[in-house]
Amino acid sequence: MTSLRERPVVAAPPEPARDRRRPGSVAGVHLAMLAWAVVTTLPLIWAVISSFKTDDEILNEPWSLPASPRFSNWTRAWTEANIGRYFLNSVLVVGGALLLTMLLGSLVAYALARYSFRGNRLIYYTFVAAMFFPVFLALVPLFFVVRQLGLLGTYQGLILVYAAYAVPFTVFFLHAFFRSLPGEVAEAAFIDGCSHGAVFFRVMLPMARPGLVAVGIFNFLGLWNQYLLPLVLNPDPDRYVLAQGLAALSVSQGYRSDWSGLFAGLTIAMLPVLIAYVAFQRHIRGGMTAGAVK
Repeated sequence: MTSLRERPVVAAPPEPARDRRRPGSVAGVHLAMLAWAVVTTLPLIWAVISSFKTDDEILNEPWSLPASPRFSNWTRAWTEANIGRYFLNSVLVVGGALLLTMLLGSLVAYALARYSFRGNRLIYYTFVAAMFFPVFLALVPLFFVVRQLGLLGTYQGLILVYAAYAVPFTVFFLHAFFRSLPGEVAEAAFIDGCSHGAVFFRVMLPMARPGLVAVGIFNFLGLWNQYLLPLVLNPDPDRYVLAQGLAALSVSQGYRSDWSGLFAGLTIAMLPVLIAYVAFQRHIRGGMTAGAVK
């Protein structure tokens, strides 16, 4: 007589979650995203194509392709319209401000996220509130402060103001990121004899690299396109940054009807931003999701 052996009950594999959204709603979302993409990219593509046209083609055939690409427009914008000098000024100012912002922002965010002390929350929410303060309300007192320091119209003054403008957002972004990092790694480093500075620079900062890259890109985009602050604090034409130079170029070249040179200058100004976003878009997404999920 054979005995029946009880077989273990194997649970059925869970069914994949079904997408309960209606097909009509999905199509609506896709259409809205497609419309947004067209509205966003069409002016950029039109400006790039117009930079290779003649002035007559821009005015008479605005939606056609250039009969023969005119790279001389870019050369003329770079040399004669001083776009090259404005570009180098922007690289110097934004690069210096970005380094200072990332150093100060990461130090403050790490201290607020990993150490408990009296006034911690007050300092953090002060930085958060500073993000919502309208910049144009601070322009007049900022102008007098920078002038009293003897930094009006200098690279150093603009770098300091840019850094002060970008540090609150950097602290807000990196604070959540540092809180999501495992504390056991820092404790192990302390046990091995590392100082607080060594733990920050050699352990925690490399672990926060995705967040640093993401906030660095956001700061670069914001500072590169900054116009209001240099307009007030940088009156020297020889030290104009790219946004100021393009504004002056739009006036001067508009009177000369050199529209092809103007579009070439606009395209040169857009290129670093587009290259930075395309090169680091994966790091931006990774940094935002890593900081949001613990």
